[in-house]
Amino acid sequence: MVIGIDLGGMSAKAALLAGTKLEGKSRVVTSAEDPAEKTAVALAELAVQTAEKAGKSMDDVQAIGIGSPGFIDSARGVVVSWANFGWNNVPLGELVEKYTGKKTFVLNDANAAALGEYKFGAGKDYSDSVLITLGTGVGSGIIIGGKLFEGFRGAGAELGHTVIRMNGELCSCGRRGCFERYAATSALIRLTRESMQRERGSAMWRFAGTLDEADGRTAFLADKEGDSAAQRVLDEYIGALGEGIANVVNMLRPQAIIIGGGISAEGEALLEPLRRVVRARILVSEKDAPLALVCASLGNDAGLYGAAQYAFDRL
Repeated sequence: MVIGIDLGGMSAKAALLAGTKLEGKSRVVTSAEDPAEKTAVALAELAVQTAEKAGKSMDDVQAIGIGSPGFIDSARGVVVSWANFGWNNVPLGELVEKYTGKKTFVLNDANAAALGEYKFGAGKDYSDSVLITLGTGVGSGIIIGGKLFEGFRGAGAELGHTVIRMNGELCSCGRRGCFERYAATSALIRLTRESMQRERGSAMWRFAGTLDEADGRTAFLADKEGDSAAQRVLDEYIGALGEGIANVVNMLRPQAIIIGGGISAEGEALLEPLRRVVRARILVSEKDAPLALVCASLGNDAGLYGAAQYAFDRL
């Protein structure tokens, strides 16, 4: 048995993977104010708590896997950089291993989610898949030939920072026109609010209440009532999302593109128009190379599954 940990900026959650089931789910608060070693101690205690909650002891645990934000050198278990916590070259795997006595492996959280969906979720029928998670930014993970592709020293698979608009909007990475500036859920919210300011009669106002409360669902809800302003917002957003996905398809030609993040809850309302955009832009037709475009199925558990599976695979 292995334990998977999904480390985040405000909390970390963990579960024990027994076969195909997660058991003993637990959570602990995390803070950027804490030094790395204090966080490692908290994660070690979380692992013990998780095992006990699952009715096991640490003697039953073979290894621990941690999915962490940031640039991760997974071969060494080192968080090379994580801006939100100000971490640089933190040997997280070594630290947690010191306090648990269990071999500990660390990988990027989006990669963990991709591995989780491949092994247990929407990607389990495909040997080649790409997970694209839509949130504040655009995260991604790549599975090729049934194996996680991380790039040299874990620095690859950053699809959110490929450019889809030359000289476009400034991205946090310093480049202009990055995919994530146009396709993240935060971009959809920005488009929604801009449209609401122009279109005071839009149904989006009724669903949002106020400009500040408009979120990723607002345009979808209004669109279902035939609101033309909401339709224009979604056309622009899904057009940009499809542009970036078409680049990924032409580059890697996976069997499946898996959409994750909260917006994936929109299901076919998102996927149907997205498929049309992607099909119009890919080089090789689906007749010759079928492409599935689906939503992730594991939700917030994808990272737990993937982190645990990664540890199991590395043993």
